[in-house]
Amino acid sequence: MRINKFFLAIAASMMLLWACTPAPDAKQLTDQAISQVMEEFQNVGISAAVVKDGKIVYNESFGYKNLETKEPLGNTDVMRIASISKSFTATSLLQLVDKGIISLDDDVSDLIGFRIRNPHHPDVPITLRMVLSHTASIRDKEDYFTLDHLNPAVYGDCEESYFKYKPGEGYCYSNMGLNLAGTILEKVSGVRFDDYVRENVIWKLGLYGGHNIDSLDASKFAWIYSRENGEYVKSEGAYRSRADEMPDYKFGYSSPIFSPTGGVKISAHDLAVYMMMHMNYGEYNGVRVISEESAKAMQTPVWMIKNEGEDQYGLCLKEFVDYIDDPKYNAPGCYPVGHTGGAYGLNSIMIWSPADGWGIVAMTNGYTSVKGKSFLKELTNAIYNAQIKK
Repeated sequence: MRINKFFLAIAASMMLLWACTPAPDAKQLTDQAISQVMEEFQNVGISAAVVKDGKIVYNESFGYKNLETKEPLGNTDVMRIASISKSFTATSLLQLVDKGIISLDDDVSDLIGFRIRNPHHPDVPITLRMVLSHTASIRDKEDYFTLDHLNPAVYGDCEESYFKYKPGEGYCYSNMGLNLAGTILEKVSGVRFDDYVRENVIWKLGLYGGHNIDSLDASKFAWIYSRENGEYVKSEGAYRSRADEMPDYKFGYSSPIFSPTGGVKISAHDLAVYMMMHMNYGEYNGVRVISEESAKAMQTPVWMIKNEGEDQYGLCLKEFVDYIDDPKYNAPGCYPVGHTGGAYGLNSIMIWSPADGWGIVAMTNGYTSVKGKSFLKELTNAIYNAQIKK
């Protein structure tokens, strides 16, 4: 009996201690969730930001910006975000649409200054809307950092650069197409591509970042690492200077060297601010970047992919189908919107709910694949469950 009383007293003391210990808050839960993902995927570093009700409620970084020196990754460090950059190119072009300078239904041949036609359908114009929605039938070549593959003066009918389906009647993701779009931006605006995006989108929102390595502070770069033979190897190409190519730069043609398709370098915090502009349909903190009509056009699917469970693509933004584990966001009309990115070993995501006003930005500068799992999906859902789900 005495022993029972002793253990009852111990149990009562423990219950009292637990009752007095505050429950983990959302930040602690999110920190723990990200740390668990990092442990599983052996990430070099992760930077993340969460938006709720029009403000950033979480912004933390984990791991290293430089694996060799073990310098920690910080919230103000910038990272290449790969294909999320496509939305910066589209946003910039839609500024010109808003001004009436161009139209989404313009023939890109007229905009770029040489004939662009799918030789299988030579009488069908390829429009800017098709290019931005990946329905232009343009096929990626291994080297999509030059427009030569689309230029009849270089490759004749350029048959190998096109699919056989009619432009506008099929979908295939095209990096070449977005490098063409960035070149059109330069040609029509009269401003070099990287300068236009930086001045009219990034700086307009008061953010730090850009496409051109030589215009950024290299001390802020989070180095990117690919996994090779079980080891992390620094991806030097992720932050390659283009200075040696500038003497031969052809205005209105050489823009792909800045990678309109994937070249933005920015912090998770600043990408979250950019995301909030799109969440608010083109405006942030009193600054309008694009019209509400254009912002909604970017978020509205142009191509409804027929296979169940596949994403629906708009103008360089897409609806995420079956991505968030919460069934609330896996029904038509409730899908989250955004984009992902992956190159050189990095992975990035920008995703938000138009209906409920939450958003997540996350990026890593190196990870190890885990069989049967998507790193970005695991990370996004871990953050969602810790910080947003109620």
